[in-house]
Amino acid sequence: YHPMKPHRVCMTHHLILSYDLCKHMEMYRPTLATEHMMRQYHSAEYISFMKNVNVDTFHENTSLLQQFNMGDDCPIFDKLYEYCAIYSGASIHAAQRLNHGLCHTAINWAGGLHHAKKGGASGFCYVNDIVLAILELMKYHARVLYIDIDIHHGDGVEEAFYHTDRCMTVSFHKYGQFFPGTGDLTDVGVREGQYYSVNAPLKTGIDDKTYDKLFRPVMQAVMDTYKPVSYTHLRAHETPEHLVCRLLLEKKKKKKEIYNIHYNNI
Repeated sequence: YHPMKPHRVCMTHHLILSYDLCKHMEMYRPTLATEHMMRQYHSAEYISFMKNVNVDTFHENTSLLQQFNMGDDCPIFDKLYEYCAIYSGASIHAAQRLNHGLCHTAINWAGGLHHAKKGGASGFCYVNDIVLAILELMKYHARVLYIDIDIHHGDGVEEAFYHTDRCMTVSFHKYGQFFPGTGDLTDVGVREGQYYSVNAPLKTGIDDKTYDKLFRPVMQAVMDTYKPVSYTHLRAHETPEHLVCRLLLEKKKKKKEIYNIHYNNI
């Protein structure tokens, strides 16, 4: 069982419908991301490989499999390229709607593949839809904040923006003999991006109360200091049940706010 299996997306969608949450949101069929869109970040060779790979003969070219880190956690399967185009297109479309003021909050519960690198796959992440969405937001916004509270470090997104101050990445994650093994407290960015990468490496056993005591002051300081125009938020391993419960709670709120400050949210 792999947590990113597509049937979990179907489960989430059906729970949304069952709880009538669809009446409180606008729902859109994703626009497929084109090869050109995906190449805004990923290398042409990598995207071309995924587009043309044959599921029946791919095992014959071990050098390319190794080059693009395919296999094990990143298997090749039928319609892989279409799968990437669907979830990446949804995140790009969400960013475009935010850019044009057509919504306040946009959610893609099929997205969040934060491990994918510029020239290869990683951790069952093939195309980094988050990076593509942030690049889209950057067309309209000077500063974008990325918040990652997945149990794994958001290494792919951090790597993409490690050299720039246009995007601050903040990751709260398990650290120490745990995939992907990155995200140390001392990893803060380089050149123009120095101190624009924030990592909170956590040990096994942290409870909700302790996590909250860490998360709130850190994020308040980030908000006050960086003053993002837009922010993206990742809960890559959130279960469908948790997502629906959270949406039900948020529906009851009278205001759309995080720390009393309004931002765009993917």
